[in-house]
Amino acid sequence: MRRRQYVRALGLGGVASLAGCAEQTEEPAARRGSVTLATATTAYDSGLLPVLNRGYADRFGASVEAVVRGTGASLRTARDGDCDVVLVHARPLEDEFIAEGHGINRRRVMVNDFLLVGPPDDPAGAAGSDPLAAFRAIAETEATFLSRGDRSGTHIRELRIWDEAGLSPGGEWYRETGQGMGETLTTARQSGAYTLVDRGTFLAVGDDGVLARHVESGIDDPPPLLRNEYAVIPVNPARHDVAYARAMSYVGYLTGPGQSRIEKFRVDGERAFRPLARSPDPEFEQYVPSDWEG
Repeated sequence: MRRRQYVRALGLGGVASLAGCAEQTEEPAARRGSVTLATATTAYDSGLLPVLNRGYADRFGASVEAVVRGTGASLRTARDGDCDVVLVHARPLEDEFIAEGHGINRRRVMVNDFLLVGPPDDPAGAAGSDPLAAFRAIAETEATFLSRGDRSGTHIRELRIWDEAGLSPGGEWYRETGQGMGETLTTARQSGAYTLVDRGTFLAVGDDGVLARHVESGIDDPPPLLRNEYAVIPVNPARHDVAYARAMSYVGYLTGPGQSRIEKFRVDGERAFRPLARSPDPEFEQYVPSDWEG
């Protein structure tokens, strides 16, 4: 038995079958099994991932088994050879993954922005500030802040903001949930805390008036600290026993027909993501690890 089959049999992680193929009564001629995707929780919590995976299933007649966890855990899953492709949003971790030889052919898919959200009465006075000033205000007032604390893309970005603000957060006011973005937003609502969140998940899960947006930039041209870029990376078939052809068909779908679905996707009428793969001036260096010297 392949190791991945053993992992699936044990039920490791949260696996959601998001193919949309149950309506088919016959096995399509083009069907060649499934592709296993390890993905950031934000892509799933926003509601976009099921839309994309149904579109892929309709186009290729193959199902998608989505292992939903943070970016760090998704890349660990890929390192273990337990998925075929990842959809993640933490470039430093992606570069490390590629430089180690576990992933190849990285492609940009979409972008949105990170938001700082918190209680509407804004006890830290963070509203309207730039990210660094807002984080400093939270630390100075010791207003409750919830960190995911899970090596997810959101957690990695939060740590970067604290670092650039010259702070090492700690104490009773700074709490780690160890949970996905949706669960962390729920806890923030219940406890009146600040947290960093991607726009897609906030629109889908947290935009109910209990939490207010205090720092945001919009998705058209977010500044580096708030820019949240998602990429798809197939697992290297030279290192792991993976369904590489199906992984590349998934990459092709996300960077081709799937781009229009990303563009059209709305949550309560608001754009949650902006597609990135189609560009008149492609940035080829985006696929090269940042420490590459060749």
